[in-house]
Amino acid sequence: MSSVTGKRRKLSHDAKAPRAKTDVKGRGKPVAKPVEEDEDDSSDANEEASPLESGTLQDEDVAEAEADADDAEEDDEEELNKSFKELGIVDSLCEACESLGYTNPTPIQQKSIPIALQNRDVIGLAETGSGKTAAFALPILQALLDKPQPLFGLVIAPTRELAAQIGQSFEALGSLISLRCAVIVGGLDMVPQSIALSRKPHIIVATPGRLLDHLEKTKGFSLRALKYLVMDEADRLLDMDFGPIIEKILKFVPRDRRTFLFSATMSSKVESLQRASLRDPVRVSVTTNKYQTVSTLKTHYMFVPHKHKDTYLIFLAHEFSGKSGIIFTRTVNECQRLSILLRNLGFGAIPLHGQLGQTARLGALNKFKAKSRDILVATDVAARGLDIPSVDVVINYDLPSDSKSYVHRVGRTARAGRSGHAISIVTQYDLEIWLRIEAALGQKYNEYDSSKEEVMLFKPRVEEAAREARTEMKDIHENRDKRGRGLQGGRFKKGSSGKRRRDDMDAEEG
Repeated sequence: MSSVTGKRRKLSHDAKAPRAKTDVKGRGKPVAKPVEEDEDDSSDANEEASPLESGTLQDEDVAEAEADADDAEEDDEEELNKSFKELGIVDSLCEACESLGYTNPTPIQQKSIPIALQNRDVIGLAETGSGKTAAFALPILQALLDKPQPLFGLVIAPTRELAAQIGQSFEALGSLISLRCAVIVGGLDMVPQSIALSRKPHIIVATPGRLLDHLEKTKGFSLRALKYLVMDEADRLLDMDFGPIIEKILKFVPRDRRTFLFSATMSSKVESLQRASLRDPVRVSVTTNKYQTVSTLKTHYMFVPHKHKDTYLIFLAHEFSGKSGIIFTRTVNECQRLSILLRNLGFGAIPLHGQLGQTARLGALNKFKAKSRDILVATDVAARGLDIPSVDVVINYDLPSDSKSYVHRVGRTARAGRSGHAISIVTQYDLEIWLRIEAALGQKYNEYDSSKEEVMLFKPRVEEAAREARTEMKDIHENRDKRGRGLQGGRFKKGSSGKRRRDDMDAEEG
């Protein structure tokens, strides 16, 4: 990295920066092809080898065919072992990757980056934790180096936490090229955000509602010169009813742009968005199933009576004592109650849900990341896209209602090649949901090994702590009713019609 230190390339919209050294072939060439699927060379190998099935090849031909197949496998391995430089990334960004510990590109990065560098629209499908952020950030930063200008790229994310995380990734990758990045999310004052936008950042990372507020109300803010648009976690954006807002945002951005659409799953809504916003895209996918978890994830379930859910949860908390974990619940109320229950029993637990203010949510996340708290009790607000390093275990206290949400919950652990555990508490009322999840994933999971007698030893203490938690929750609700405040103590931001404000749509997921 010594070659770049002291020679930082500055991005400026009034002075043209020198072009990047790496000349990527094919950039800007129009290619009139329909939506393509990246295919492995193995399909060709299978077609060539088909005569083997009919027994028409002689022994020499068989040996030759096997040798060709081995060569094809070696070529595939070489293809999947390229460095960032071999993908066409310039030296300054390669060194930023190295400083962040990105040693080798992940499969989604290896497939999507070369296509993005050829000036094509991209649809990227990969399971959560596979490195999608760098897959779209690096091509955008490289294009920005070639032609620096303000308001160069826009990334739309479904939740505030994910937007903040993407902003941090851009700043880290662009640290050697003096990148300016602004994160625009709901729940914070619009005035400082307007000031940040007036400074003409190179990259904007935003949630849809607050971005549209600024486009409609902030004087002088325009995206007419935008070159790159990214929609991250696109299926979640549409599941959260952001579709109409995204349609309005698309009217503010130029048609002559590059668009990247990244997601862990593909749905009919995402297909419709792709047709509306992308031109001649290339689809790259590293998933073999519609719903998929990473291979390093160890998945189990516990079949328990509903009345003993708390007791089994505390048993698991003791089993994984000293390790970091996320406990997912279905409701805000249960999230708050369990965090109180765990604290009453001596565990360092902190809640994260959609009724917390933005400052409290970021505070909870930072405490968990800094390991000052071992357990994060969360609603699905934390299930998507958040890259929290070294989460050892995910516990589903309440099962999600669909398989897609399950995939994203358990994706908080076993990230970037690490191993992790996912354990789901299944009661007699959840059996059908669990069977549907197993069917969607094409897996049959084993029950977590536990002794009922050992678990029941925790019962007296858990019941006492549960009574205290219920009393505390009752006090919280009474105070809320008196003051008209939420569980965090901040006022609910609702308009006169009682509906959520647009910039709060990214907050009320829990």
